[in-house]
Amino acid sequence: MTFDGTHRVNIFQFFKSRLKEHPLSRVGPGLITGVADDDPSGIATYSQAGARFGLDMLWTMPLAYPLMAAIQSICARIGRVTGKGLAANIKSAFPPIVLKSVVSLLLIANTLNIAADVAAMGEVAELITGFDRHVMTALFVFGTLLLQVFVPYHRYVNFLKWLTVSLLAYAAVLFTVRVPWGEVAQRTLFPRLRLDTDTAAVIVGVFGTTISPYLFFWQASEEVEEMHTNGNSVPLLKDGTKAQEELARIRWDTWSGMFYSNITAYFIILATAVTLNVSGITDINTAAEAASALKPLAGSFASLLFAIGILGVGLIGVPVLAGSGAYALSEAMGWTSGLECKADDARGFYGIISLSILVGLVIQYSPISPMKALFWSAVINGVIAVPLMVVILLLASKKSVMGKYTVSRPIIILGWIATVVMGVAALCMFVPASVFQLN
Repeated sequence: MTFDGTHRVNIFQFFKSRLKEHPLSRVGPGLITGVADDDPSGIATYSQAGARFGLDMLWTMPLAYPLMAAIQSICARIGRVTGKGLAANIKSAFPPIVLKSVVSLLLIANTLNIAADVAAMGEVAELITGFDRHVMTALFVFGTLLLQVFVPYHRYVNFLKWLTVSLLAYAAVLFTVRVPWGEVAQRTLFPRLRLDTDTAAVIVGVFGTTISPYLFFWQASEEVEEMHTNGNSVPLLKDGTKAQEELARIRWDTWSGMFYSNITAYFIILATAVTLNVSGITDINTAAEAASALKPLAGSFASLLFAIGILGVGLIGVPVLAGSGAYALSEAMGWTSGLECKADDARGFYGIISLSILVGLVIQYSPISPMKALFWSAVINGVIAVPLMVVILLLASKKSVMGKYTVSRPIIILGWIATVVMGVAALCMFVPASVFQLN
């Protein structure tokens, strides 16, 4: 990515032309993807990091931000340039076994993650309203399912965009507690960590929940959806007239969306560090537990804000998890796909969405623990993330795929760094605990 004079003018003109529009009208897939990354299971992971290690896990977010933004911007660019999602591009450029393996594991991981997310939403809703968590879980599941199946994308996406505001709840929590900002800055740059099993597990969890395979598929496919919704039905490979404007939009949308995501994760770690950790509460298993534990420490208002954030991002995260798997399988099978399609015209696509969400609901009533489901989801994501990122980087560098719109070297380098980081994280999941017992 280069920022010469032409690019600066194009970006300036892009912002100038959008200032008079609806505040969220030109926000693209980057914001929704970023917020979906802070789903209830992600909030649980960030809360665990803050509760267990206090301020010493804040450094993970400044490091994760450019790596996450780079890989997501590459996925968005692939979608807009080729006019096809990731699975369709992998299908045309790699052997069938690559696509089959990735899509199969993605569907399993996403379904398990959905189960963990809807369980957390039910627990939080019970905390707020007093109604039974299983009833509330069922309401959320069928509500999100009906929206995805029966509301066209150009309307449904506006609902998702407004839900992104719910992340501001975590910034608001910090106004209800005392924050030692000087120490926060110092420990962000110079954490005091001891390398052991617990530390390694939390670091792996943080990076694993921040850079997740389902986000790759969702963002590429949503660029294709946006392309058709906005009347630009021709990919940049076939018509590059708006290439500079579109690529400038993708850069801004993705990097700002991932910043919103990562700064929110930073606030969650910080909020739980200055409340739960300093009070000796270091064992948090779910996002709902974090919200409940905040009440006696920071007051009912802080607890309520934390809970509202969980519900808001859950209503985004569950559709993104289900939708990303549906896009991937539909593209692999050659089915009609897209949230703009009517249910009768894309039965396979909506069938996968429905099945993923309903199986996630069924798990609530089975002997399978939602936390166990989340654990296995993380393991599967760790297994497929690294090879998938390698495939994405190879796709983005191929002129046969991207034409003259191959990704610039600085972004490719960031993408490879992200791949190495995720590779180390994946390996750590399978390293025996004794390796970390250095002292």
